[in-house]
Amino acid sequence: MKKTFIFGHQKPDTDSITSAIAFSYLKNQLGEKTEPRTLGSLNKETLFALNYFNVKEPKRLDSVRTQVKDVHYLKNHFINRHFSILDTFNYMMNNLITTLPVIENDTKKLLGIVSMKDIARDQISGNINILQTSYDNILAVLSGEEILRFNEEISGDIKIASYSKATILNDVEINHDTILLSGNRYDVLDYAITSQALCIILTGNEPISEELLEKARKNHVNIIRTEADTFLASKHIGLSNYISTILNDRDVITFNEDDTLDFVKLTASDVKYSNYPIINNKGKCLGVLRLGDMDDVEKKQCILVDHNEYEQSVDGLNQAEIVEIIDHHKIGSIGTNAPINFRNMPLGSTNTILYLMFKEHQIEIPKHIAGLMLSGILSDTLILKSPTSTKVDEEAINYLSKIAEVDYEEYGMKMFKAASSLEGMTKEQVLFSDFKNFHINDYVVGIGQVLTLDIDQIKQVEDEYISLLDSEAQNKGYDVIGLFITDIITQGSYIYFNHTSKDIWRKSFQLEELEQGTFISGCISRKKQIVPAIMKVLDK
Repeated sequence: MKKTFIFGHQKPDTDSITSAIAFSYLKNQLGEKTEPRTLGSLNKETLFALNYFNVKEPKRLDSVRTQVKDVHYLKNHFINRHFSILDTFNYMMNNLITTLPVIENDTKKLLGIVSMKDIARDQISGNINILQTSYDNILAVLSGEEILRFNEEISGDIKIASYSKATILNDVEINHDTILLSGNRYDVLDYAITSQALCIILTGNEPISEELLEKARKNHVNIIRTEADTFLASKHIGLSNYISTILNDRDVITFNEDDTLDFVKLTASDVKYSNYPIINNKGKCLGVLRLGDMDDVEKKQCILVDHNEYEQSVDGLNQAEIVEIIDHHKIGSIGTNAPINFRNMPLGSTNTILYLMFKEHQIEIPKHIAGLMLSGILSDTLILKSPTSTKVDEEAINYLSKIAEVDYEEYGMKMFKAASSLEGMTKEQVLFSDFKNFHINDYVVGIGQVLTLDIDQIKQVEDEYISLLDSEAQNKGYDVIGLFITDIITQGSYIYFNHTSKDIWRKSFQLEELEQGTFISGCISRKKQIVPAIMKVLDK
């Protein structure tokens, strides 16, 4: 069963992280294989909740683009460098592949590649007088019979007893590097054995005298007998060479299994090769990718929680398969090619929807999951003080707090206190700790929201925040960008914005005057108050 990733939006808040963890738990209890992930760094509030209920932080997910690992390429299709040329050729024919990676057998380290063209070139113009192979390879290629074996490696010069006896005995030098092909020519064989030839290939299935065999044993001469005649044996013995003798180890283009298919296609369009070895980060060969394999992919499966817009989601989402969405925001830009489970409800938190789903499936909620779900609901509803809060959120909070064994108001204030501390954070970290992008008509809008119990921390350096907002707008193409500092005690938010968007924000909140740091009473919900307000203005 393929694993499905469950994740929230790019700027993860407590609701998105905890709902990913909780929904993954529910799915796994129902027999599915899922894993919660995060698309960014966790804020202090979320870390507080995870630490409080002793839950590990989800792993990061940077992209769901199609990678080589998602392609049905030819896994484990490679050959040991000690394969014979003939075995390699047969492997290629049987598997309908024209190029193969060559590996070191023990480590599977990629040594190079070999192609049908390389084999053809070797048989037509290669050095036919040199043999570098094994005893077993010669046996296999010549359908031979083992007579005497003293060496596993057979490497030397090939000589054929095609001359007259006198010529061979007087003019042909035979030594321990000689591999002699000969019929049953007693004097020639005796000369070769006496000269301690490395190997004798006895052709035509000829017998050999016991006298010569005994001498060969003493001189450690390897002997193989084959039914092939001398001409046929000399023609075929070169096919027993190790494939490593003809491999190409220069300028070999490989891809890592983690490489994206976009990168592979771009490279392939330049070099125009048909086959590419696939390796891992340690240089171990995993198989070979053919151009035709690139259309046979298994897309990554994703479940989205707490968002349903491409702009807020993971890189490469359009290359993945979205199988489900659970959200409590407006329906955004994401579309799918097939029907999916899409649950969208006007509740204060994604975790409230999950609370209902646990009840529907009659799955018991353990303490740590209940604690995380409670944290997500308290965060998004500001302990039920947000206008987004509903009776169902209140019901869920009461139910989950009993399982989690906490007083939700006391726990919620502890969580917000942990989140409200800006100590050690840069201005950028504050702005983007809970930041979302929106496309409204032709406008690009960015809205950050920070909870604090001490607005003076911001006011003392507010000029720096205003400067940051202006530079972000200019450098990243925002038409409108705002930072809302929300105080849940006074039930309102202080607004900072890029200068060119002043009039839009003023109209959004129907104010006669608007200055940086203006307190907007009752404004505490980005989803239900801030975004709808600015949409009314920009829609006009």
